[in-house]
Amino acid sequence: CSELHTFTTFYTEINGQTNAGIPEFSSVTTLDGRQIDYYDSEIKKLIPRQDWMKEFMSEDRFKEYAEIRERVQQTNKINITVLMQQFSQTHGVHTYQRMYGCEWDDETEDSRGFDQYGYDGEDYVTLDVKELRYITAVRQGVITMIKWNNDREQLKLLKQYYQHECVNWLKHFLMLRKVDLERRAPEVSLLQRYPSSPVVCHATGFYPSGLTITWLKNGQDHDEDVDLGELLPNEDGTFQKTSTLYIPPEEWKKNQFVCEVEHMGTTFRRILTEDEIKSNTIYQNEKQALR
Repeated sequence: CSELHTFTTFYTEINGQTNAGIPEFSSVTTLDGRQIDYYDSEIKKLIPRQDWMKEFMSEDRFKEYAEIRERVQQTNKINITVLMQQFSQTHGVHTYQRMYGCEWDDETEDSRGFDQYGYDGEDYVTLDVKELRYITAVRQGVITMIKWNNDREQLKLLKQYYQHECVNWLKHFLMLRKVDLERRAPEVSLLQRYPSSPVVCHATGFYPSGLTITWLKNGQDHDEDVDLGELLPNEDGTFQKTSTLYIPPEEWKKNQFVCEVEHMGTTFRRILTEDEIKSNTIYQNEKQALR
């Protein structure tokens, strides 16, 4: 089925702040809403936020990708000073932000670029990518809007970026993520909050999303007193799913109950026993104390 993917970069410049540990400049890139890298003026290097991004670090393009952050850091330091002058400000803490990127539909191949600038949490200047012109909703942004609209060469470069390069970057990162995720088998656990609580068969960290969970009682399918949970996404692009068994402990202690998980042609089984169950910290401490 069709899926809309997004590739977004956020820049934040802070001027006049005195709190220790808060960098003057930071950059975050996201793919489909999940952070994939991070850079700031304190660490001065690009940090991968996903395991599969470490593979990108070995590519030649990574150096170019990191150098862009360094150049933007220097440019934004100048820009925020200019903005303070435009807004007739001489002191105080101020923020200058940019959010840009693209969306791409993997079925229709349609794409859309976006590029927005903000100052102190309000819209400042926005690029209408389709019309290839900047617009502003505040009078302080008029000078910048006119200046940038007159730079036709830069506008042509931006058109090229949003129509081709941005989407190519997006596809490249999707490919790196897909190769990594295809190797993800589920981690299956039996969970229980308290000794009398229902038992949850929890499968997580798997990709792709196709997965079935079945309870067996003495070797036969058991669908009574079972509640199958919804498929949920994890932060790293993998998925998780649960199936809860609502029976008293005395019943599963007298019979053999097995949680059977099937994913990509492989079956994972967990036999319901006290030793197999993972419980919460409080219960584990109580059980340890009783021993």
